[in-house]
Amino acid sequence: MYAMQYEITLPADYDMKIIRDRVAGRGRLTDAYEDLGFKAYLIRERGTEGSPVNAYAPFYLWKDTGGMNRFLWGGGGFSGIVDDFGRPDVSHWTGAAYRPGPASGAAPRAASRLVRRLPAGADPREPVTRALEEWEERATAAGVHTAVLAVDPRRWETVLLTLWERTPPTAVTDLDRYEVLHLSAPHLAEVPVGRRWP
Repeated sequence: MYAMQYEITLPADYDMKIIRDRVAGRGRLTDAYEDLGFKAYLIRERGTEGSPVNAYAPFYLWKDTGGMNRFLWGGGGFSGIVDDFGRPDVSHWTGAAYRPGPASGAAPRAASRLVRRLPAGADPREPVTRALEEWEERATAAGVHTAVLAVDPRRWETVLLTLWERTPPTAVTDLDRYEVLHLSAPHLAEVPVGRRWP
């Protein structure tokens, strides 16, 4: 299991209808993509949900790296992003845990992302265990469609991505909030549930 995201920051006066139309026209192209657990087509709009920027920021959960490799450099779709916006940096994380939430049967309309850096030089066991406990609590919360925990061992950071049926409750303090325009989940049922180590 592998997670990745690229975030394309757009001008403050950018017409986000362009992105909405893009997703409406192209989102279905990943509805049957090989090795793709899910792709959440995420946007942020300046002034909405506290966002200071306009951004297009799709988040992917892959069953394994084969589909991701094909997408990024095997002619599987990323060239459309490069042609239209230039080549963005792609954040990627080793999948640590995945679980469908109580609202997994509904279409998600919102997402939140919490990124935390591990303390410098610290043994990763304790902070990753704490992140896993937070993930377990989040995954069972009302309104949660999906919860994913992943780790970047190069930058030593964890990311908790949550898809929500509606806007997250005010008690959720994740700074990065998104609108979900479309969810492609062709192989999500094949992604192992739970944490990915014994």
